[in-house]
Amino acid sequence: MRDGIESLLDGRRLSPVQRRIAHYLSDHLDEAIFLSSVELAERAGVSQPSVTRFAMVLGFGGYPELRQALRPLVLGGRPEGGSLLKGAIDDEIRNLTLIRERLAGLPLKELGESLAATEPLPVLGLRVSSGLATTFAYYARRIHPDVRLLVHGGSELVDGLHAARRAGAEWLVAVVLPRYPAEAVQALDYAGRIGLRTAVITDRPGFPADIVLDAPVGERLVFDSHAAPLALAMALVEAMADAAPLRTQARLEEYERMTEETGTFLTGEPA
Repeated sequence: MRDGIESLLDGRRLSPVQRRIAHYLSDHLDEAIFLSSVELAERAGVSQPSVTRFAMVLGFGGYPELRQALRPLVLGGRPEGGSLLKGAIDDEIRNLTLIRERLAGLPLKELGESLAATEPLPVLGLRVSSGLATTFAYYARRIHPDVRLLVHGGSELVDGLHAARRAGAEWLVAVVLPRYPAEAVQALDYAGRIGLRTAVITDRPGFPADIVLDAPVGERLVFDSHAAPLALAMALVEAMADAAPLRTQARLEEYERMTEETGTFLTGEPA
């Protein structure tokens, strides 16, 4: 592994900061290939932009490309499907463990109280983020009287934000996962300009928003998996429910009566 790293560094003149990154990679490559650029920066004691510049100095378009090039040094090439999937699940277990350890420091209670109190509550999610935004909005509607899901861009998105603000909304919840749609960031900026406070579920702690709930995504497979962001989103719904317990109980009981009367769900085993 050390020889492989040295071949990448051969002939490169590195700054002191870049040498710190190189030394960390050389000593901890087996774990570094699973770290995000933010996590690597924290471990190496440098800034996240320094990690990106380091990758570009080595001739890569960014840190994800460098990490992909380093993985065969540890994994010995692409593993068989079973090993790959097990590794991906192991990554997600680590991601969920990280969130569990950080729960006490997250402003879930305070944010849950604020979201429970605002009517309406717009929820934004574009492209791949629309799935998690839809799930969050689905459950939030069970306990909140007016949740407005925004999953389409363009003028329709602007209209939705403006209408929510005009109706009395004070907060916007946005899910912004990689790859980050430029339009989602622009929507957050517009929301701030019209007086909405913003809470973002993402994987980047420095995302431009009033409150950031960050959780790492799984990056081992061809496409990202979002177990940790989903767990964080569900924790936020739980905090909203706890913030208005009487309303939550009344709405959940009403929902159960409605589903029973309409036969919404199967009562026994599927035939």
